[in-house]
Amino acid sequence: MPVTNRKRRLSAGVELLEDGIAHARVWAPRCRTVDVLLDRGGGRDANPVRLARDADGFHSGELTGVAAGDRYWFRLDDDRNRPDPVSRWQPDGPHGPSAIVDPTSFAWTDRAWTGVKRDGQVLYELHVGTFTPEGTWASAADRLLDLADVGITIIEMMPVADFPGRWGWGYDGVNLYAPTHLYGTPDDLRRFVDRAHAAGLGVILDVVYNHLGPDGNYLADFSLDYVTDHYKNDWGSSLNFEGPRPARDFFVENAAYWIDEYHVDGLRLDATQDIHDASTEFVVAELTRRARAAAGSRSIYVVAENEPQAPIFVRDPSQGGYGVDALLNDDFHHCALVALTGRREAYYTDYTGSPQELVSSVKYGYLYQGQWYSWQNQARGGSALDLPPAAFVHFLENHDQVANSSFGKRAHQLTSPGRWRALTALTLLGPATPLLFQGEEFAASTPFLFFADHGGDLREAIREGRRQFLQQFPSLQDPKAAGVLPLPDDPDTFTSCKLDWRERGLHHEALALHRDLLRLRKSDAVIGAPGRIDGAVLGTNAFVIRYHVGERDGRLLLINLGADLDLTPLPEPLLGPPAGMRWVVRWSSDAVIYGGPGDPPLQSEPTWRLHGESAVLVAPAARDA
Repeated sequence: MPVTNRKRRLSAGVELLEDGIAHARVWAPRCRTVDVLLDRGGGRDANPVRLARDADGFHSGELTGVAAGDRYWFRLDDDRNRPDPVSRWQPDGPHGPSAIVDPTSFAWTDRAWTGVKRDGQVLYELHVGTFTPEGTWASAADRLLDLADVGITIIEMMPVADFPGRWGWGYDGVNLYAPTHLYGTPDDLRRFVDRAHAAGLGVILDVVYNHLGPDGNYLADFSLDYVTDHYKNDWGSSLNFEGPRPARDFFVENAAYWIDEYHVDGLRLDATQDIHDASTEFVVAELTRRARAAAGSRSIYVVAENEPQAPIFVRDPSQGGYGVDALLNDDFHHCALVALTGRREAYYTDYTGSPQELVSSVKYGYLYQGQWYSWQNQARGGSALDLPPAAFVHFLENHDQVANSSFGKRAHQLTSPGRWRALTALTLLGPATPLLFQGEEFAASTPFLFFADHGGDLREAIREGRRQFLQQFPSLQDPKAAGVLPLPDDPDTFTSCKLDWRERGLHHEALALHRDLLRLRKSDAVIGAPGRIDGAVLGTNAFVIRYHVGERDGRLLLINLGADLDLTPLPEPLLGPPAGMRWVVRWSSDAVIYGGPGDPPLQSEPTWRLHGESAVLVAPAARDA
């Protein structure tokens, strides 16, 4: 499709305006001069284009005789060549030239797609480089129908902004507008999103606005105001959201850019506790607002990771909040993992994995809402009792937590099959928004480890940083364990994490478990819209969750993580059926199809018997039925 006369989409970068003509604009207040050097077909043009500098530090000008795919550099002060800070593609990685991209040339087929809302979603986190053997968007697209078949509704893609090296998690990105060349071309990413929408799946993108990677970050050559030393940061220099407007816009526009040019359905905001900003409008609120505006009539979904668990992120802007849709709930994960494994090391110290913790997390989301938290020697969280369940994302696995287990083991490898099935049921049938990590739905045996391909001085620094991080776990202080931990830069560390899709057929019990639970979540009106949620402890290892809707409706989810339990006597009102009704089993984790021992009857009046390490869902039925 020929390029017609049009306005700029972004405040900076090189953009095609019509056939053969592009406009270049870059914020470089640190530079006296900026030239554009075109690098086409392996030959660099002899005549660079000098850009005009304005009072705000922008340099801009027109380029002629150019087309999509042409490569270029910015030459700063006649002595150094740098890629475009707002490059839409880095074909050779962060240290190479930028390439001109025409974002309007892709033929989208998703015009009828209306986006995704907060309620009723099931998230699925994936890392493109390890999701398939090929590690590309094209190969990942071939697996979309498999995810839809299980009951996934939204894919949460780990960061794709270009980063150096041959592999990595993506959190050290340096070209925030350029989808990484490791996974394909920009249009390959667009095609992945387009095919996801055709399969009924939303796609949200993990974005990092708390720091920039240490290798390939050339922003300081253009301006020193992108970062600030006013705040401390876990990963180095903090981003400067209080300085000149163009520095702030670099990140705020990026949030809207992915929504606009790639049709993604929202964002996952990484480690927001390290986003510091004392501006009148907190930057998270602004970028969320701008992202929603970029979506137009489409609905988008924004979820935040926030280690201190601050409810302000999901409160409405009219109430002084930041307008995010949901928060990841580490409290649920931590108490569930203690319940699965019995281990309380490091940041699991303040959890016991008790039935009361699990009940409270299902009912109220965060467990710590302002109480003292001994692991950090300070209070944690704030009051969130008014927040709806869908404002919390619950999970047994995500990339961080799997990688932080011993040798990247999955949850099902750290516990018994019965306990894993039972807490999978709690996660997928609970009122919070559930999240699965890639391969979890078929009990993948492949680990997920920390991997990063940095050379030079960074290699040993990253190795040592990882060793120091894991020292918080006493079991990994054992020299025999520490001495065999996989190295982040070892190619085998990366390749060992690639999913083996043959296991999807081999592990059919786990796949059936997840598929049936998610179908139940979608098809059962009470589970899908439970109204009031209540719960009670039934024993040392047992509890019940009750879904309330109407006087003659409701469900009970009974979970026993210990040995067989006879509930005699039974003075718990939540176990009473609606008037004139009795309880009948609707679903059981003990079913043979899930690898269980078989599901005998739950109730034999006058005694209830909860089978060991199991979950059972019961529904009311007429007594004479």
